[in-house]
Amino acid sequence: MGMSVNTNVGAMAALQALNETSKGLSVVQSRINSGLNVASTKDDSAAFTIAQGLRGDLGGLKAVNSSLSRAKSVADVAVAGAEQISDVVNQMKTLAKQASDDGISDESRAAYNKDFTALRDQISTIVDSSEFNGTNLLKTGGGTVSALQSLTNKATGTDTYDPDTLSIANQEIDLPATETASAGVGTGVLGQDSEIDTAAKAKAMVDTLDTLGSSLNTKLSDLGSGSRKIDAQMTFTSKLSDAIESGVGKLVDADLAKESAKLQALQVKQQLGVQALSIANQAPQTITSLFR
Repeated sequence: MGMSVNTNVGAMAALQALNETSKGLSVVQSRINSGLNVASTKDDSAAFTIAQGLRGDLGGLKAVNSSLSRAKSVADVAVAGAEQISDVVNQMKTLAKQASDDGISDESRAAYNKDFTALRDQISTIVDSSEFNGTNLLKTGGGTVSALQSLTNKATGTDTYDPDTLSIANQEIDLPATETASAGVGTGVLGQDSEIDTAAKAKAMVDTLDTLGSSLNTKLSDLGSGSRKIDAQMTFTSKLSDAIESGVGKLVDADLAKESAKLQALQVKQQLGVQALSIANQAPQTITSLFR
């Protein structure tokens, strides 16, 4: 092609190259600013779609962890209360055995009974205090614990959401108003009016407290098992959340070391492109020398 002032092929080529360099520079700067290699579906539709789904799972796991934390707190409060009640029952059993001795005086038995009734009333206080967020696992009617344990929908063949949950039943450790509500020696029923003011009552109370102690051990085991299950699920949820977050990072995060190297290379390339365009723009000026 001959020399022309109307069409500068060299300048057009240099301009196209410069535009491509500027475009690449803009992409690299965006990755450095956001820290993401895939910030939009325009960058990589497949990776972006997968990452969005995983981000949704992460949000769900946050809800699961929050639910488990609430259940853990309720269970821990109940365990602390039940353990304290178990200690109190052991103390009451000692007093009942001491008061069952036919050889002690009425004054001594009255003193034992005073301590016994104080401990009996303490059980009710502990039960009433073992509440967290409106739930009391030790009090009849105080509710049960139900917590999300995964993102799994239990229901199959239906669109209705039915999340997989774990639960801890109410232990009903509170005392009935009167011992006669479930009368009988050794039934394990301790009433709010139970006393050991006579040797006969004290002997019957020993059997009652033995049975009550065994029942409390079973309830403590149930509460402990439920609490451990919640702990295990919380640990798993935390690990799963970390694994998913790591997976999202592998999909969309930018390698900043690599992007930094690209940035410097493109900046140099841009400077060279500007110089090349400048040289190409000056080429038509050589034509004027032909007309001198």
